[in-house]
Amino acid sequence: MVKRPKVALVGSETLLGREIRDLAAETAPELDLRLIAAEEGRSGLLTVLGDEPALVTALDADNLSGMRAIVLAGSEASSQKALELAAGEPDAVLIDLTFAAEELPGARLRAPAVELEPDEEEDAVQIVAHPAAIALALFLRRLHAHNPIRRSVIQILAPASELGAEGIEELQAQTVSLLSFKNLPKTVFDAQLAFSLLARYGDHAPAPLDRTALTIERHLAALLALPGEGEGAPMPSLRLIQAPVFHGYSFSAWVEFGSNPGIEALESGLACEWINVRGADAEPPDNVGNAGQPGIAVGGIAEDSACPDACWFWMVADNLKLAAENAVAVARGLA
Repeated sequence: MVKRPKVALVGSETLLGREIRDLAAETAPELDLRLIAAEEGRSGLLTVLGDEPALVTALDADNLSGMRAIVLAGSEASSQKALELAAGEPDAVLIDLTFAAEELPGARLRAPAVELEPDEEEDAVQIVAHPAAIALALFLRRLHAHNPIRRSVIQILAPASELGAEGIEELQAQTVSLLSFKNLPKTVFDAQLAFSLLARYGDHAPAPLDRTALTIERHLAALLALPGEGEGAPMPSLRLIQAPVFHGYSFSAWVEFGSNPGIEALESGLACEWINVRGADAEPPDNVGNAGQPGIAVGGIAEDSACPDACWFWMVADNLKLAAENAVAVARGLA
């Protein structure tokens, strides 16, 4: 029998962890996935991995021993603890979706959806790029390969689920409180998000929106510079907005070309394995309908009446699905 590589999933109880767990059970049976709780009170729980029962174990040295890879998908605190424990496992590869290990020596940014050639290197620290950066890199590189881009401006509408279950629960609680004329909980956003759009969080928010925006910009710049089709696509001007939606990124993109190729040519050039194009005869995609779908969906393409060489695009992506797809792809490459 072939011995399956052991992969520890730290934060298996989080929204992102559950997405990785389910995707790995469905598409990566060659991995021996071990479920590790990010929070102490979550260990010892019995859950399901694929069709089999599985036990969620504690985050300690014993449960990380002998792992081929350690996936970080929990809280910032659990990632820091896992990094300390992983120091005793020099042969384990870290696959980090929390960006806690991004500043470590030798850390490399990964996005298999964007990488045209399989990455055979097995560095000890592999950072899975932010899902918004992956979505935009897929779109811009594919577009630039067929129709060179002169410049672009993109508005990013972020979902509450990017801040985990806490973000979703606070948005839900704020909505109920507003309709009930009660005080709003503001632990996560330190501002009213329900029925609103936020250009920044309150001063006491634990994870500032500006920090996320910088992460997306940094990761996107690195992904656009990767060799291969669409290499050299110009960096867009970005604006990150927190939207009052539970799940899924939405993007409004304005793109100017050297010469406008027309909507039909743009649609045919964009379509590929990772990009589902909705033509003019179909409804534009939305974040609710795209939940659970792989890659990104693009539609609502329209020419800009004020700029003949420019077009508008509307895109959506399931943030948890896209991040999980790339994390599982990195883990499978280690098998």
